Amino acid sequence: MNDLSKLTIAGARDALRKGDMTSVELTEACLSAIDGADGLNAFVHKTPEIARDRAAAADARIKAGDAPAMCGIPIGIKDLFCTEGVASQAASRILEGFQPQYESAVSQNLIDAGAVMLGKLNMDEFAMGSSNETSVYGNAVNPWRRRDDKAALTPGGSSGGSAAAVAADLCLAATGTDTGGSIRQPAAFTGITGIKPTYGRCSRWGTIAFASSLDQAGPMTKDVRDAAIMLGAMCSHDPRDSTSVDLAVPDFEAALSGDIRGKTIGIPKEYHMEGIPEEIEALWSQGKDMLRDAGAKIVDISLPHTKYALAAYYVIAPAEASSNLARYDGVRYGHRATLGSGDGITEMYEKTRAEGFGAEVQRRVMIGTYVLSAGFYDAYYNRARRVRTLIKQDFDDVFAQGVDAVLTPATPSAAFGLGEMKSADPVQMYLNDVFTVTVNLAGLPGISVPAGLDHQGLPLGLQLIGRPWEEADLLNTAYALETAAGFVACLLYTSPSPRD
Repeated sequence: MNDLSKLTIAGARDALRKGDMTSVELTEACLSAIDGADGLNAFVHKTPEIARDRAAAADARIKAGDAPAMCGIPIGIKDLFCTEGVASQAASRILEGFQPQYESAVSQNLIDAGAVMLGKLNMDEFAMGSSNETSVYGNAVNPWRRRDDKAALTPGGSSGGSAAAVAADLCLAATGTDTGGSIRQPAAFTGITGIKPTYGRCSRWGTIAFASSLDQAGPMTKDVRDAAIMLGAMCSHDPRDSTSVDLAVPDFEAALSGDIRGKTIGIPKEYHMEGIPEEIEALWSQGKDMLRDAGAKIVDISLPHTKYALAAYYVIAPAEASSNLARYDGVRYGHRATLGSGDGITEMYEKTRAEGFGAEVQRRVMIGTYVLSAGFYDAYYNRARRVRTLIKQDFDDVFAQGVDAVLTPATPSAAFGLGEMKSADPVQMYLNDVFTVTVNLAGLPGISVPAGLDHQGLPLGLQLIGRPWEEADLLNTAYALETAAGFVACLLYTSPSPRD
């Protein structure tokens, strides 16, 4: 029965409709796999009762012939999404004990589609991190290992628990959020597929905010087809979110022909950066060859303001975070500090926030407060906003020239060891986002596809960046790349335990 958890969404969907298995059986297989992989620390709030109830309801729905593609599919939900009656902490002590009495738009869409929630997944605190080492729950662990080395590796961040759970076959798919690469980087580190759709495609309502103009939900799956299926279920127009765009949601799966003949793929010269490992460059070159062999035209392009992207991101994101996180004060919900004799409201705020927020969150809140302060607003925040506009214009110009998608590396390296960057300058950790932040700043769709292994046997991903609102076309290009690469993560290993 445990082998059922290794199925893809598409495979499970077809088996459920044929009557080869039930959602209850599939769900029990996943619950068993989760209990056997506690060492990965991927699931931080298990919900077996909810899972069994929803699986039984899904079986009834399938039997009645009223079954969307996601009906009966067991998934994990990142701890950033509010789930009714279930702890939703954003991996932070400050939200300890918080159980929302409402459901996020994305998780509600998945419920409506019949998906089965297995539990909540680990993440970096308030989605601030690239290694899942800032979580109040402790580190999530990558199921992959280096050759001849048993050291625990990061699954990436902030959606590290989601990535680890999907890669280890604990669930068939998971939700993630991406503010500067938090879907695509962990997907690349764990050998799975992750897509960040166009900003506004998925509602942000009920998703705990980090940086409101950058955050976007997306699926993390075992392959591109599954990403297309799940994305279709997650997306909708939502009047409760002013940034949600009222556009029809295409049938993303139907667009997966694999035919990219006549498509133009741009290769940005600015992404050839000093210090990037040769094997990353080699994989990128192989990706170009794969797409060319599939019939695409490969052209060199320039995105001249890319070099300013990381700096602009780490001004804008902390600025928005400092504003968003000002609401957490211990008054109405979550953690509240124990006060001493004579302490007043000011001391309560100070002590609660000092105890509730971890070091990385505190660092970013302070950076954000600084760049928004009088005398520095124009020098930093407004300048970063102008750079952001220029970055978006670079992409607009490239797309206007006939480029259909842009191919880049997903990350500057394979997964690194947990704790290996603990003593490093924080900027070194932030550099993990160097290839991904431009997509968020420009509001574009981006997808990471596993495409190869490094010399230590760890997965490496390639990133495709698409035109706004053309996720269907982007997914089809990714499907062609995936087919050519022949890398199917869920079939590489047979154990849900840490991979040797």
